Amino acid sequence: MTARLLPAAPAARPAPWRVHLQLLLMALLWGATWSWGRTLASSMPALTAAAWRCVAASAVLLLWMRHTGRLRALLALSRRQWAWLAAAAALGVFGYAACFMSGLRLIAASRAAVITTLTPALTLLCAALFFGERLNARIALGMALAAGGAAFAISHGRLLHLLDGGLGQGEWLILGCVALWTGYTLLGRAALTGMDAYTTATATTALGGLMLLAASLAADGWSGWQAAWRAPASAWAALLALALLGTAVAYSLYFSGIKALGAGGAAAYLTLVPVFGMALAALWLGEPLHISLVAGGAVAVLGMALMHWGRGPQ
Repeated sequence: MTARLLPAAPAARPAPWRVHLQLLLMALLWGATWSWGRTLASSMPALTAAAWRCVAASAVLLLWMRHTGRLRALLALSRRQWAWLAAAAALGVFGYAACFMSGLRLIAASRAAVITTLTPALTLLCAALFFGERLNARIALGMALAAGGAAFAISHGRLLHLLDGGLGQGEWLILGCVALWTGYTLLGRAALTGMDAYTTATATTALGGLMLLAASLAADGWSGWQAAWRAPASAWAALLALALLGTAVAYSLYFSGIKALGAGGAAAYLTLVPVFGMALAALWLGEPLHISLVAGGAVAVLGMALMHWGRGPQ
């Protein structure tokens, strides 16, 4: 008598409430990165801090790739793919991290979080210009609200002040983060097809970390590394939080959410990141929440939500 093979039971889907709770935690962790970055940037040279963060994050991501059996996919990439990944790393990791840490040395974490609400608007605008993506009235309104809300917040409610040289170096550096992340996103769409998100994130983080290591040694020298070693425990705790929680855990939660809800459903939670960023900066760092920052941030977040809804099911 032969044994009858039973069909394998389908993998259990996570409960909807658990998926939404995980994505809420993801938004909370990414919102916290601004406070952690501010703490780290105030205690270490900018490039050295960015290098340590990326190196630690790379180690965690590589261990995660090995644990999930994805390391073979990383090692099997072609030279052409590695070349495109290096270009992406130069924009989205090296350039972004350098501007992120340098900007947070100069301006409050809450202001920086609001400025980054411009990222979806700039990304959609460039996608329409270079890739022919269609814009509709809801997306256009969302872009206008995001840009207007961010401008209101960073100008302290004095929009005309922006035309009179009202932006400082810190604001320009965080605006650089917006531009660099937009370039990273568009480059990924154009050239990094065929690679899963984990492989792309791990490879670009590792390559960007190596670039930052070289830049930190050239710019900060050994004195910068000595200053990092002498940094207080709070700075090293912030660095580990950025690498472990803000990178490995948050990415894992985000990709799990994409698997359960789709890219559009998971991306909707990104609108909460600047909200958590402002709230945690006020709670942990004691940063004042000026009415212009709160009002402008709320309008910018509303604009982000409208842009997401305007794109429809993805």
